[in-house]
Amino acid sequence: MSPSRPTAPRPSTPTPAASPRRPSSTQPTQPTQPTVPVRPARTGAVPTQPTQPTASPAAGPTPSTATGTHRNVSTYSASGRRLSATPAPAPVVSTTSIARFAERARARRTIARRQILGIAGGVVAVLALAWLLFFSPVLALDPDQVTVTGAGSVVAVDKVTDVVHARADVPLPRLDTVTMRDEILDVPGVREARVMRDWPHGISVTIVAREPVAAVPDEGGFALLDMDGVQVGRVDSAPKGLPVVDVPVGEKRTLAAVLSVLEQLPADLLGDVRSVAARTQDTVTMTLRDGVRVDWGSAARTPLKISVLSTILGSKEGKDVKVVDVSAPQLPVTR
Repeated sequence: MSPSRPTAPRPSTPTPAASPRRPSSTQPTQPTQPTVPVRPARTGAVPTQPTQPTASPAAGPTPSTATGTHRNVSTYSASGRRLSATPAPAPVVSTTSIARFAERARARRTIARRQILGIAGGVVAVLALAWLLFFSPVLALDPDQVTVTGAGSVVAVDKVTDVVHARADVPLPRLDTVTMRDEILDVPGVREARVMRDWPHGISVTIVAREPVAAVPDEGGFALLDMDGVQVGRVDSAPKGLPVVDVPVGEKRTLAAVLSVLEQLPADLLGDVRSVAARTQDTVTMTLRDGVRVDWGSAARTPLKISVLSTILGSKEGKDVKVVDVSAPQLPVTR
């Protein structure tokens, strides 16, 4: 079998180029609206109520509105079966303008009456409470329920209670405790006073008494002075344990220096002081009950002087000492 000769390829015929399409001179067509499919109605739907004919104004009111009867409201099931028919209640609304205005007026009068009654009730309640607190005997002061503390040895307790008893049977809310305190401060020997109500019928009085710290010779007797130099009493003889003070008459600074020293002395050392004398505020001298004289000087640095004097009197050498000078506490002198 002889080999076949290859067939020469045929020249392809050129395809003519498509001529460009000219735009049409006619108007473009409007796009069509999509068609919405209509779903068929479900079977067994609730039938609609027939529309009642609307009465024209010329025909006059319908029988239901004219006679005031109730309309019937029917209830149906899903299958269209009628279940019940109940009358609908008539609306509680006035049918005329005059009736509506009358209802509004009655409502306003009712609200006004309630407001007046509320205000009157509040006023009566306030007045009743005020009478109960300020005028009734429910909270009246009972003289047997008055307590006085802190009178000390120089304050007359009966004079303090007399101030309180003068206000017996007065309701506690009406008591003027400030005026009562001022009257108690006028009682001899009272330095400070505090008055408190003790509900429901009592009064509590707390006193800070002016305790005497010195006895000053005065017209054949002795005037008792407290730490402020205020006379809290007078006796014929000097009380035991109270130092006798000898200062020039009218020298308030000298007396104040002496009282300041006595106020700072500890109780055991103050009990050993028999007398105190001073010509000036810088020359205070004390005499102890065992006869030892103490030159104190001024009232300055009194705590240090007390420590030095206690050390000297407590030592063995202090038993034979007759004079102790602590006016310069860093360099005390004994003789």
